[in-house]
Amino acid sequence: MSDVLNELGAHIEMKRPDCVLSWSVAFDELTIEVAPTSIVGFVEFLKTNGTTQFSTLIDLTAVDYPTREKRYDVVYHFLSMYQNHRVRVRAMVREDEMVPSIISVHPSANWFEREVFDMFGILFSGHPDLRRLLTDYGFRGHPLRKDFPTTGYTEVRYDEVQKRVVYEPVSLVQEYRQFDFMSPWEGAEYILPGDEKSGGAKG
Repeated sequence: MSDVLNELGAHIEMKRPDCVLSWSVAFDELTIEVAPTSIVGFVEFLKTNGTTQFSTLIDLTAVDYPTREKRYDVVYHFLSMYQNHRVRVRAMVREDEMVPSIISVHPSANWFEREVFDMFGILFSGHPDLRRLLTDYGFRGHPLRKDFPTTGYTEVRYDEVQKRVVYEPVSLVQEYRQFDFMSPWEGAEYILPGDEKSGGAKG
């Protein structure tokens, strides 16, 4: 399988050297890195080229690396039902950088791009309706960013007096606690991972 993917990666790089920054095969998966500005033309090539024919967009997501200059990886997964191949396309983008929408090539990218915008705050230029998809209209922040607090910023409840939903700052009912997960198998004759904390198992 890796030989086939290496041939495919070499073919794609030869055909589109203007787009491909690098490519690699790991764990029987082909990953191609491209510049964000090249994404639309490159995706169209993958879809229409006779050797590739990646006609199906499987997924579009992002990964957050907050300490990196190019903070996000925007990641696309495509399937070629004709060649029985899959490919991952990755574009590294800065926090203030817009990514061209691929809706003109894959209309199914519409809600994928809206989800990435909602969860990470990445903007897609040329998207016809870039609104939040999973969170409320007045939601603050982007939940899948690494710097987003696990508690969120606000909590929602229905107010009987006002007869409407109200937003309030988060108030925790107890302090955040660290749990020490000890092994429950205290009577074991052998030491289990974690038991060394209590000086070993009792025998």
